[in-house]
Amino acid sequence: MMSEDFLHYLWKFKLFNNELITTHGEPVQILNCGEHNKNSGPDFFNAKIKIGNTTWAGNVEMHVKSSDWNSHGHQKDKAYQNIILHAVLDADAKNMDLNGNEIPTIQLRNKFVPELWNQYEKLLNSKQWIPCANMIDIVDKFSINAWLERMLIERLEEKITFIETLLTQNKNNWEETFYQCLARNFGFKLNASPFELLAKSLPLKYLGKHKNNLSQIEAMLFGQAGLLNEKFTDKYPNDLKAEYDFLKNKFNLVPVEKHLWKFARTRPVNFPTLRIAQFAMLVHQSSHLLSVILETKKAKDILKLFDLPASEYWTTHYRFDHPGKSSDKNLGKSSAENIIINTVIPFLFLYGKEKNDDSLKNRSLELLEQLPSEKNNITRQWESLKIESGSAYQSQGLIQLKNKYCSHKKCLNCGIGNKILSKTLLS
Repeated sequence: MMSEDFLHYLWKFKLFNNELITTHGEPVQILNCGEHNKNSGPDFFNAKIKIGNTTWAGNVEMHVKSSDWNSHGHQKDKAYQNIILHAVLDADAKNMDLNGNEIPTIQLRNKFVPELWNQYEKLLNSKQWIPCANMIDIVDKFSINAWLERMLIERLEEKITFIETLLTQNKNNWEETFYQCLARNFGFKLNASPFELLAKSLPLKYLGKHKNNLSQIEAMLFGQAGLLNEKFTDKYPNDLKAEYDFLKNKFNLVPVEKHLWKFARTRPVNFPTLRIAQFAMLVHQSSHLLSVILETKKAKDILKLFDLPASEYWTTHYRFDHPGKSSDKNLGKSSAENIIINTVIPFLFLYGKEKNDDSLKNRSLELLEQLPSEKNNITRQWESLKIESGSAYQSQGLIQLKNKYCSHKKCLNCGIGNKILSKTLLS
């Protein structure tokens, strides 16, 4: 069954091959299709339509059947009182506004090329990894790259929305917000939420008072994580516990629940205990980290800031009281790149946006171009379709495209999907 989304697409791009007329036979000319509204309310705002000899300015509503107007309750909704045109696939009923006046209606069936719907239906019914997997090769690289750039910006905007929420909660304290965002990213996907709760339970100013003492920083972080509330065999966790008991009373701290941390289904190098130890070293060795990053122009120099080992105990441990083979417990280059991509760069982009500093926004994009493409299932699948990413700039766009468009078959809202459909009109 034809969807309203498809009708929106036809209207937005004026893809009609026959003259439009109202159900009363008056000619209709679209002077301006209006602004597409994807929230509640009329489908298109501020349209400009000529009906007969009269030009109207207002909103346009679209339905598959004109009787949907009443079934959706629009005849009683003040949000729909400025409707100048009702565009429908099939006109099966008259529609009245709040004042009892009939709303001009146009029927769109047989007003567009049928192959356009047939091609879109193929995309909707596709069982491939992306709907257009066997058609994307007809789209030129320039169009694909242009759309990926838009996807990258869209992804950045989504990430900064989360940061903006934290910034408001922290009363516009940039350093505190950056600290909390970094902490969340140190938890990566599995432990992001408990890491964020940990940072929120332990204000940066308390860590700052003891930043020159690594063991005290570790004590506060592990203690606030709820990971020191048991008996230990090793001296190291027992010393941390004793130190934490003092600091907890000093700052009146309330730890998060231990059960929130996930160790199952993750490799030892990603255990939260090791990540907390690495985060403690970052706090200990860095000073005014946000300010330093704002002044750093090269990705390789920012990576050096995160080239951190955990303290000596962790050389032979992943968890308390569980010794293992000796190995370096540095954060790792790929993990550091992940943090830069998902925290540092969005933060830099937002800071530039808030301070009206385009140079910072541009630098955030330049940093993405300096970082290698992410290697994951999504980027590998794109490569199989001969869509390769040479840097994080491209891979971030590809991830956004797959997750937000392809997976939900939003082909009508996709620049690549539009290109494929438009070629139907030319064939």
